[in-house]
Amino acid sequence: MKHIIAYIKPHKLDPVTQALHQIKELTGMTVFEVRGFGRGRKREATPAEQLNDFVKHLKIEIFCKKEIEKQIVETIEKAAHTGLRGDGKIYVCGTQDAVRISSGERGKTAV
Repeated sequence: MKHIIAYIKPHKLDPVTQALHQIKELTGMTVFEVRGFGRGRKREATPAEQLNDFVKHLKIEIFCKKEIEKQIVETIEKAAHTGLRGDGKIYVCGTQDAVRISSGERGKTAV
């Protein structure tokens, strides 16, 4: 199983969601509103300005079977792309186990 974490621009949520809905094996996703900064932040900002130098993004989390990981990553990458700095990032991590609380199912069937 894989854990995919993507940070995207807020206005790209609809295109990303619509594109992901085309992947039949996808079992779901979670979206969070987050703020952060990367390498592109203002370097000449004063220390007080740097404290509030966060950019709004959305964080998408998806747990999926390894077989569809590449398709999900490519779909997010294509749908979230604007070509401008700050488009976001995608991370792929391994997941050791999953448990469906309602039924007690474990592993791939719980995803």
